[in-house]
Amino acid sequence: MARNTLGSLTIKHPQIKHVYRGKVRDVYQLENGKLAMIVSDRISAFDHILPRLIPKKGAVLNQIAEYFLEATKDVVPNWLENVIDPNISVGKMCKPIKLEMVVRGYLVGHAWRTYSSGERMLCGVEMPDGMIKNQAFKTPIITPSTKADEGHDEDISQEDILRKGIVSEEIWNQLKHYSLALFQRGSEMADQRGLILADSKYEFGIDKSGTLILIDEVHTPDSSRYFYKNEFDTKIANGEEPEQLSKEFVREWLISQDFMGKDGQIMPSMSDELVASISNRYVKLFEEITGNTFRYDDRDVENRVEKKFVEYLDNQ
Repeated sequence: MARNTLGSLTIKHPQIKHVYRGKVRDVYQLENGKLAMIVSDRISAFDHILPRLIPKKGAVLNQIAEYFLEATKDVVPNWLENVIDPNISVGKMCKPIKLEMVVRGYLVGHAWRTYSSGERMLCGVEMPDGMIKNQAFKTPIITPSTKADEGHDEDISQEDILRKGIVSEEIWNQLKHYSLALFQRGSEMADQRGLILADSKYEFGIDKSGTLILIDEVHTPDSSRYFYKNEFDTKIANGEEPEQLSKEFVREWLISQDFMGKDGQIMPSMSDELVASISNRYVKLFEEITGNTFRYDDRDVENRVEKKFVEYLDNQ
């Protein structure tokens, strides 16, 4: 039966050396020295994969990532070389750095949940007293987390990163510089589209030449949070919640269903209406942030993606 969503594929081919299945992406290490990333329609929150696939989500993420990787390659070199299908990207294989570099321009999401609990330190960074939800920091802050293969990512400070030897001080300084530069570029691009980039996370790796490069996605709704610029100040002044373009609304729905990924909590079921709403919001973000119309053939997606990937592998 034809399916309009992409879950996990089982592809066997002599060119495939190893497969790593992440929460959302299936990453293939290839004999030709490349890395192929198939972006599925899975969705995760609180480090758990939700029970339903979201139509079009993988293609949205992959194409937004392509858009921003192209637009930021003058800021930092990145892994992407070719997009062979709306859901498949191919590029440089590298050794990933086990950190997520989270840059926060506004007090929102995890930072706000920490702040509202009374804490003022986040990843070794002190947040000023007297701030309100969604308020801008004087300058963006970096709040890194460890990148876990399984289970929860954990907040970590610069001091602990260096003490544990996760990276050298030289690499850490490069990571900070690149992350802030990427956030600045993303903020400028968002501003041109009438949006505010509130926060974002970046992942890096070392390629075969020893160069630090940007990997994975960048400035997508899975890795970033946006507000609408034209209504933001008025809503903050009125004590209202500004509308977000991110998957924070998925987290908020889960919280309303008493699920935050903690032991003993049961993942709630997802209605067809909720799934359609999430899909529509992903498409909306694509169009808002890129200014382009989202076009995508979602008929028999799994067969199409497998065929395109095998054709690529056969030609290597």
